[in-house]
Amino acid sequence: MKKPEQNFNKSDVAIHLSRKFPSLNDEVIIEGIDLVLQEIINTVALDKRVEIRGFGSFSKKTIRPRRFINPKTKKESYLGETSIMHFKASKKLLKTNGLSKNYCSN
Repeated sequence: MKKPEQNFNKSDVAIHLSRKFPSLNDEVIIEGIDLVLQEIINTVALDKRVEIRGFGSFSKKTIRPRRFINPKTKKESYLGETSIMHFKASKKLLKTNGLSKNYCSN
């Protein structure tokens, strides 16, 4: 079964907020969004978890070091430990968007 495609980016958030708060201009809204996103990134980079009630949580996921082989040169290389940002949607967000729990689980 194909997963439903639900994309929601920064410009979508800005449009929604500008409709909800017509007294604010677009520059202030985008600046506020950028500030919140940068604070989430900085907090997660410090190995802390960020939870937004009714939306979801952001955390840092560490990927173990691994070995890989370049298919063109057949040379073996190693990739050190890396980290990525992980997002887990809240049950409330999944329910309001009509998505199953399995859609966003990692």
